[in-house]
Amino acid sequence: MTRKKDPISQTRGFLYGLAKLLGNISAIQNGTMGKRIARRAVGKATGKLLGKLFK
Repeated sequence: MTRKKDPISQTRGFLYGLAKLLGNISAIQNGTMGKRIARRAVGKATGKLLGKLFK
């Protein structure tokens, strides 16, 4: 049986997703999408590294 998310968590998840989408749109309009992709990749790699380090 899957656990049901509470409404606050669902709302927070929706808002974070919307913020991510709006950030992408803004980056496209400003011509900085490449920087955004690079920063997200670096952040993801750093998170994985730190996760392995402090496991």
